[in-house]
Amino acid sequence: MPKFLFAGLAAALIVAFAGVGLPGIASSAPDVSRSISVTGSGAVTVVPDRAVFSFGVDTRGKTATDALGANAAAMTRVIAALRAAGVDPKDIQTQEVSLSPISNDDDTAVIGYESSNTVAVTVHSLAGAGALIDRAVAAGANQIDGPALNREDADALYRKALESAIADARAKAETIAAAAGLALGRATQVSETSEAPTPASDLKTLAGTGSPSTPVEAGTSSLVANVSVTFEAS
Repeated sequence: MPKFLFAGLAAALIVAFAGVGLPGIASSAPDVSRSISVTGSGAVTVVPDRAVFSFGVDTRGKTATDALGANAAAMTRVIAALRAAGVDPKDIQTQEVSLSPISNDDDTAVIGYESSNTVAVTVHSLAGAGALIDRAVAAGANQIDGPALNREDADALYRKALESAIADARAKAETIAAAAGLALGRATQVSETSEAPTPASDLKTLAGTGSPSTPVEAGTSSLVANVSVTFEAS
């Protein structure tokens, strides 16, 4: 047998028998990290102090020019009345202007035209909201939508709701950890799962605004925040 072949065989045998009877070098499975994932919810109940209304004017005429002209004149009066009532011009915004034909009953001929114009108005004092509605209608508004109630400080209040949501998530995770015989660690991942801070109205409790005319109720609203949190556990 050639010497180089014998030497290679001997080396292989040495390597093969080197690990026999040495359990200390056996590999062990890596530890699997443990975690607890929960969702948390927080809410702040508030009384709205701001509202958004839509005031519209709908007019008709035999021609498109007639309908649009009548509408422009009426909406000009409505906007003037809103400004005279103290609404800041920056709080009045046109939402939609439309003009469309009106057909007869069997839809075979155009018998006139209809025009509409709608403005969104932000009201910063609900106490005068009812009187503002009356003034807009007196000036020619024949379409009203709203109110969309909210808060001037909605963003700050929503952040408080987020804090409550995080605390709620940790409380849930602590309960789960205790029941499972684990120790809860730090949060490793946090996701905000709620959308933009939009107040959710609660019609069970109403607070009157004292409006002398068309009644507008402030009620209460809830700013709700939701989060998803993952905690370490051991």
